[in-house]
Amino acid sequence: MGAPNELNLAALARYSNDFLREVETHVEDGEWVKMCMQCGVCAGSCPFGPHWEHSPQKIFMMIRAGKREEVLSSDSMWMCTSCYNCVVRCPRKLPITQIMHGLATYAHRLGLAPKMQPTRQWSLQFWDNCTRTGRVNELKLTLGLYFRDGLLAGVKKAWAMRAVGFGLLRAKRLNPFELLRGHECKDQAGIHRMLAKAHEIEARRIKLDRFKA
Repeated sequence: MGAPNELNLAALARYSNDFLREVETHVEDGEWVKMCMQCGVCAGSCPFGPHWEHSPQKIFMMIRAGKREEVLSSDSMWMCTSCYNCVVRCPRKLPITQIMHGLATYAHRLGLAPKMQPTRQWSLQFWDNCTRTGRVNELKLTLGLYFRDGLLAGVKKAWAMRAVGFGLLRAKRLNPFELLRGHECKDQAGIHRMLAKAHEIEARRIKLDRFKA
């Protein structure tokens, strides 16, 4: 697999006149985008709706309008919390949550996702933390987020959250020894094989979709 910029240039050359087809080919459940009837129920159902630059409804409209750069560089997909309100209330039962996460993944793969978007950084760090041992190490995840911008910034963030940290310690919800060894799944090799198989299946699906296109 090539570098993100190379992947983006290749996709841009192949789908320069049809962004909808690109989404249908490369984004999970992207084939449902054309079924959106622009009712706006998803936008009204989302608890973060007022804070989104583009609601799912607008994202789908922009895809069909060919606004590739605006969609893939948007931070809106990274705002989704997977509450599924939009899916439950969509009159056409579109898999909106899956599409939004699929768009975020595709934008990241192409190197077009907004670099400083906080929830994007959280998502990437959470995934890396979780897939190492099959369980989330809360302490390492928190410290990784705090010290992402350097030692001084990390100390400031940790100090600002000290009351929360001490509360978690008293409630035994935070264990300092997790810094050395946190919760782990027994069959970590099995988890890694499962993830590798999932990546293999996804790569095969993308290859097949490209052949069909």
